[in-house]
Amino acid sequence: MKRLTLCLLLPWMVFGQTTDKPKKAASSLPEGFHELKIGDAAPDFELIGVDEEKHTLKEYAEADLLMIAFLSNHCPTSQAVEGRIKKLVKDYKSKGLQLVAINPNDPAALRADELGYSIYNDSFPEMKRHAKEQEFTFPYLYDGETQKTTLAYGGLATPHVLLFDKERKLRYQGRLDDSRYADESTVTATDARNAIDALLAGKPVPVEVTKPHGCSTKWIDKRAQVTADIEKWE
Repeated sequence: MKRLTLCLLLPWMVFGQTTDKPKKAASSLPEGFHELKIGDAAPDFELIGVDEEKHTLKEYAEADLLMIAFLSNHCPTSQAVEGRIKKLVKDYKSKGLQLVAINPNDPAALRADELGYSIYNDSFPEMKRHAKEQEFTFPYLYDGETQKTTLAYGGLATPHVLLFDKERKLRYQGRLDDSRYADESTVTATDARNAIDALLAGKPVPVEVTKPHGCSTKWIDKRAQVTADIEKWE
């Protein structure tokens, strides 16, 4: 069983759902970061997947619903939801849901103490190994080289999910559910599933925005600091 422990959280991330904006100033976010609002269109992307193929937004045009899920190899919270992500894909595949996972992290921006929860880092070669080992049933794309897609979607953490309707307008974003653990019995609020069910039934999403909880996105602009910390101890 995977070791499950809390990873570094964004300072404003807390348990519980909310529609409030984060209290943390945007100074900790990189230049070009864009927070999508409910009703915004899904930004286009072109990213390589673990299948070595390029994937774009247009590729999934036939899906009735599109979920973009920011996931990573190293984060224990991201690892914990993988089973529920696979179950979500299985349960809604015949109902028109397409899930696409994106790893947003620059592997060089990960500190050594953040690599104690997985045998894999967040590099593209390690993504392929992790996806194969965990038998991912969905596309797993890499954005760590430029983070252009992550900036456009406002990917704050892993995990962080965004759900778009048939017209590719954002209808829900935030956490998958309220648990940081792999044990499904610890889930008491199935936020993303609730949003999917509402859209499929033609009803308003009951809670449109929640705060993602997990490990903060490892931005490229933090790479220099990580390098400096490593050199300091050499």
